[in-house]
Amino acid sequence: MITLIRSGAVFGPEPQGEKDILIAGGKIIAIDEPGKIEIRGPAVEYVDASGKTIVPGLIDPHVHVLGGGGEGGPATRAPEIRVEEIIASGVTTVIGCLGTDGVTRHMESLLAKVRALETEGITTFIFSGSYEIPPKTITGSIRSDLVLIDKVIGAGEIAISDHRSSQPTFEEIARLAADCRVGGMLGGKAGVLHLHLGDGPRRLELLFRLAGETEIPPTQVIPTHVNRNPELFEESVRWALAGGFIDLTVGPEPEPGNPEVSVEKAIALCLERRVPLARLTVSSDSNGSLPVFDSTGKLVGLTIATQQDLLRAFQSLLRRQTIGVEDAARLFSANSASFYKLAAKGEIRPGKDADLAVFDGGWELRDVFARGRRLMADGKVTARGTFSPAGED
Repeated sequence: MITLIRSGAVFGPEPQGEKDILIAGGKIIAIDEPGKIEIRGPAVEYVDASGKTIVPGLIDPHVHVLGGGGEGGPATRAPEIRVEEIIASGVTTVIGCLGTDGVTRHMESLLAKVRALETEGITTFIFSGSYEIPPKTITGSIRSDLVLIDKVIGAGEIAISDHRSSQPTFEEIARLAADCRVGGMLGGKAGVLHLHLGDGPRRLELLFRLAGETEIPPTQVIPTHVNRNPELFEESVRWALAGGFIDLTVGPEPEPGNPEVSVEKAIALCLERRVPLARLTVSSDSNGSLPVFDSTGKLVGLTIATQQDLLRAFQSLLRRQTIGVEDAARLFSANSASFYKLAAKGEIRPGKDADLAVFDGGWELRDVFARGRRLMADGKVTARGTFSPAGED
């Protein structure tokens, strides 16, 4: 299918003005002034984007595609994500991970799930591992997973500073980071060590030691959930100012008394502290559980993260004018593409994958293209998972 998107305001992520975009074979073929691209002969789908804004499809670098949770027993295992949920959130690329449960959920199942999602229309990658060390792998080691398994781009989410972690030592974290670095080099990948941060008082201690006591660069490691409380966020700001990257987790707006720092507030604080926004990524933690523990470690509440919060945060930042469109496109797409070395993603330019999200003047999502396929049209998701009921909205 050849598609010509007409007269949209393109941010790729840099502002390009009003343009026409020609798509074929899953790629962006050409971008030009409105009316300059002429096609004769083959059938063409024309999409009118006048009055709308086009940004790179959102990239979600932390998704529990198999479902997360289980901290309250088997009945609290969260469900798998569906491709319709992903597209409805404007997301075209996800990085899947396990989580607390590396016993009833397996790396082989994670790999199969992301291959299924890719067949259904989006682009997918995975982290090898779960909360624990030694990490769960497919081939027997993180290093060989990175070299031999196309979908594996790093290790994660390995838990630190959390009562649910395996309480890894500095030496174990350093060795794992080294495996990620060398495996990434041999496999031509980012080889990122993706670390889950809990509420523990040690916070980023292991990361600062890694940067100060080894030759591994801080860009080899990225901590996530760093906005879960003010003290952890303050340390994460120091980490970013020292050259590291941090991943902010979206969620419902924090209620009064909740210590979590909202993504919007975190970004505003980073701008105030002169943290380069290029060192921030944003993820949903979608389909992971959001457990609430009391002071004794007892589970007292449980909800599920949703990818819709990623879209809500993107829209809120723009509607409140906390940041501009270019910065939003970088935070929610281009930065992840760069950090995880996803060369075909995160930009609107010829030769890149045709992953696009189209918003109207009120920042409502209207169209989504993933590898050139129009999977949302005029606000309605047209993508369907293999076992989705026919006619379901």
